[in-house]
Amino acid sequence: MSTKTPQVQTFGCRLNVYESEVMKTHAKDAGMEDAIIFNTCAVTAEAERQARQAIRKARRENPTAKIIVTGCSAQIKPESYADMPEVDQVIGNDLKLKASTWTGEQQAQKVIVNDIMSVRETAGHLLEGFEGHARAFIQVQNGCDHRCTFCIIPYGRGNSRSVTIDDIIAQVQKLVEQGYNEIVLSGVDVTSYGKDLPGEPTLGYMMKQIFAQVPEMPRLRLSSLDPVEIDEDLWELIATEKRLMPHLHLSVQAGDDMILKRMKRRHLRQDVIDVCARARALRPDMVFGADIIAGFPTETDEMFENSLKLVEECDLTFLHVFPYSPRVGTPAAKMPQVDGVIRKERAAKLRALGEVQLSRFLTRHASGMAQIVVEQGNIGRTEHFAEVMIDNKMPLGSLVKVNINGIQGDKLIGKIAV
Repeated sequence: MSTKTPQVQTFGCRLNVYESEVMKTHAKDAGMEDAIIFNTCAVTAEAERQARQAIRKARRENPTAKIIVTGCSAQIKPESYADMPEVDQVIGNDLKLKASTWTGEQQAQKVIVNDIMSVRETAGHLLEGFEGHARAFIQVQNGCDHRCTFCIIPYGRGNSRSVTIDDIIAQVQKLVEQGYNEIVLSGVDVTSYGKDLPGEPTLGYMMKQIFAQVPEMPRLRLSSLDPVEIDEDLWELIATEKRLMPHLHLSVQAGDDMILKRMKRRHLRQDVIDVCARARALRPDMVFGADIIAGFPTETDEMFENSLKLVEECDLTFLHVFPYSPRVGTPAAKMPQVDGVIRKERAAKLRALGEVQLSRFLTRHASGMAQIVVEQGNIGRTEHFAEVMIDNKMPLGSLVKVNINGIQGDKLIGKIAV
């Protein structure tokens, strides 16, 4: 087996980070040490543009490498990548995670893509660790049963399917034994976890089993949550389990009820307000992130103002802002579109508000003690996901206590506590 590791360039979500590690292992085991793998994203046209640009650059710089394209964009538009002269192979989203895809006869095929809607299982892939990452991401669920009008991802990921609790616990134990101090549970729609498993265990129930069976795990964090699908077990953990980080990222998307209905979301504006209020009542130091789309079709200035107001009403801190990007094949692409310039202007306003919100949060936390997981030599993240610059370089992934004593730009400043 070669000691050289294939290159993987990852675009998009945390789930792709996890899956890139799986592919890296499979490709290395198959002796493909010179391969360059692109794990693409289909959320926006910009994400796809960046992937194509990176593919062309990689070919210029590596004329003899085998270039493989996979991920959501490759699943949805395989031929568009197969037609690129730089690309040697296109692999579908479910097949990329199977060891057999990377060996034998399949390597002779230019395009290997299944009908993603026919996939019914999500296997748990046990990893030794995550190269270059301080936190370990675990896939607990894949796919989505909902059909939001703007979203193409179900056609890249398939329907919702969950990893068994036993497989998840085995993965967490393995990673904690490897020294990982923070585990992140990720998926396409993690709050739908368990609906396809015997007994229909909820996300919160599964997390309770992790906390009970891996007592030595220091920190657990969640990826994006649907605001109206937080189950009662998870609410109990928010109230009682200190190893669950006080940071929830909500899939908000908009702050106007009419836009939310046209998006075919499952929540309304008040639901987001209620979730934030309930979480803070249970855990007063809770901080929130949110995904928000600017310039969704038919959005008026007044509707957009409702999104701005919601950020302030809920005191949302970490904003992921996307100017609306029409995806061919989605209902929203056929709705009356907002002018592209206006979309960008609205996204800029949301991002500017996000900077104000982050500044307010940092000001409130500019002193006191925090515990960080070191992500780079001298930068780590607190329990609340805020970045901290520390006075000494520490090993990647180490868990250290820090005295916070100021702010620099968009980060806190601290000294390692002795």
